[in-house]
Amino acid sequence: MRIGPHLLKNNLIVAPMAGVTDRPFRQLCKQLGAGMAVSEMVTSNSLLYGSSKTRRRANHEGEVEPKSVQIAGADPAMMAEAARYNVERGAQIIDINMGCPAKKVCNVMAGSALLQNEALVENILNAVVKAVPEVPVTLKIRTGWDRSHRNALNILKIAEGSGIQALAIHGRTRACGYTGDAEYDTIAAVKAEASIPIIANGDITTPEKARHVLEYTRADAVMIGRAAQGRPWIFREIDHYLKTGRHLPPPQVSEIHQVLKAHLEDLYAFYGEQTGLRVARKHISWYTRGLVNASSFRHRMNHLESVQEQLDSVDEFFSRAARAGNTLQYEIEPVELAA
Repeated sequence: MRIGPHLLKNNLIVAPMAGVTDRPFRQLCKQLGAGMAVSEMVTSNSLLYGSSKTRRRANHEGEVEPKSVQIAGADPAMMAEAARYNVERGAQIIDINMGCPAKKVCNVMAGSALLQNEALVENILNAVVKAVPEVPVTLKIRTGWDRSHRNALNILKIAEGSGIQALAIHGRTRACGYTGDAEYDTIAAVKAEASIPIIANGDITTPEKARHVLEYTRADAVMIGRAAQGRPWIFREIDHYLKTGRHLPPPQVSEIHQVLKAHLEDLYAFYGEQTGLRVARKHISWYTRGLVNASSFRHRMNHLESVQEQLDSVDEFFSRAARAGNTLQYEIEPVELAA
């Protein structure tokens, strides 16, 4: 899988997810087998460049290459400036968000709302590609605005004409949100017409599903979002299965504990202890999903107010789980976060 000059180690990509794919999570997924990870979306509003949130989202220090940054907005000039801003700060790939279904994004005609206006899509893509000729630009979309208006094939032609170098497609419309099952017929139809790499996204939760989607759509890569929450080792599991046809054994509780502890320490260092403490809560919930007594543990953990208490609580929980010989049950919950 190649995007511009960047040859990925495999065809497994971490989907951009608001509030999830920060630098610590991207790094962890890459360490555990992902070929690339896309950042959570960065605003194109230049008035927000000075905010601590935007600075964190544009922080790629020490990150394994290639560094892909997603930008969101509806004004071509502002999107072009956002692309330049992020390239100046280390982005090696710029990804354009035209897939987010969130109301607060679509209400300002950004994200997947843009799929209603193909002329504006073309203007944005042209502006961004011309703004950063030194780096490849990619695009993430949905199959269309609603089931009566699936226009992914039209968007493909616009993207190719604008110089977009890869297209990721989530197999739902904006109107679908995250309900129902993702469909892959549209992705297959786009791939059949495409001259650029196509990345399939949506409901890829197991190694078998990844192989099915790759074979059915003929896509060049798959993009995985919610299934990696609390389960970043899914990338090595899928990679091994695609290469050998065999399953890796599930991680032991002791390894889950070690991965989580390292993740927490990285969050505290990245955000600072107080913000890191709060951000860590959702990750701890995802990591412990399916383990015996996890519900009562999460309830107690969410009321802890110090990093040390949080770490001690995690240690105690996993020590008990290890003694009981528990393993995770992989149930993917419909958390509406993916872009």
